[in-house]
Amino acid sequence: MTEAWLVTGAGGMLAQDVLARLAEAGIPAVAATRAELDITEPASVRAAFARHRPAVVVNCAAWTAVDDAESREDEALRINGDGPRHLAEACAETGAVLLQVSTDYVFTGDAEKPYPEDAPTGPRSAYGRTKLAGEQAVLAALPETGYVVRTAWLYGAGGGNFVRTMIKLESVKDTLDVVDDQRGQPTWTVDLADRLVRLGQGALAGSAPAGVYHGTSGGETTWFGFTRAIFEQLGADPERVRPTTSAAFVRPAPRPAYSVLGHDRWAAAGIEPIRDWREALTEAFTALLAAERG
Repeated sequence: MTEAWLVTGAGGMLAQDVLARLAEAGIPAVAATRAELDITEPASVRAAFARHRPAVVVNCAAWTAVDDAESREDEALRINGDGPRHLAEACAETGAVLLQVSTDYVFTGDAEKPYPEDAPTGPRSAYGRTKLAGEQAVLAALPETGYVVRTAWLYGAGGGNFVRTMIKLESVKDTLDVVDDQRGQPTWTVDLADRLVRLGQGALAGSAPAGVYHGTSGGETTWFGFTRAIFEQLGADPERVRPTTSAAFVRPAPRPAYSVLGHDRWAAAGIEPIRDWREALTEAFTALLAAERG
């Protein structure tokens, strides 16, 4: 087996930063878009493994349209549940490590303190159910070499996201009403990509126990607080951002009121948790602004 890594969903925001981080580390990697590797098709997965013989697979391929999943759960399940299962089975046959990116939506979202990695799950949306199915498939097939990394509130320069949307809206709206009753951890894809690569390296070295990790930033805020911080980065008046409630933005899929995740498990792998979200936003902002404004 070579030491090459296989990154699925390679055209996505997170995968782009994973591939960049692998390049920085001098680790050979194969970038597989859906056209090159359809994780919902076992034959496509087998062919990719036979061709590339990866040592580590980072699964960034996912159905992420949360609201659409409510009416198309079977389709979402094929990507979020069956896809990871096919990858896990191939990893089990070849001895490869699998890093499965998951979500805070696997929880009920009504806690009052950060969810530890071993907290009971209880998804309230179709998206959450399909992502939980993927987690369970990976952990069942790969008890020693399967890693589930839950994340939330992702933003980065390589795709559409909340930060880039707020940058755009700041220039065209006098005021913005943003929900202040959902709490979470804004997480820069660059920071998450770094932890994924380090976790994979630890897996190969035998220093990172398999299982569940939480890949979100430190600290917590609401979408309202996050937006005010974005306005501050822009040099705009944060008072232009006004708080509202989730009731003002009714959507097909319920949003978690509380998505704060605990990070205790990283210590077992000898890796420090991701830094505070405000520090990350400050460092990320120049690239985000350039990506949005060209």
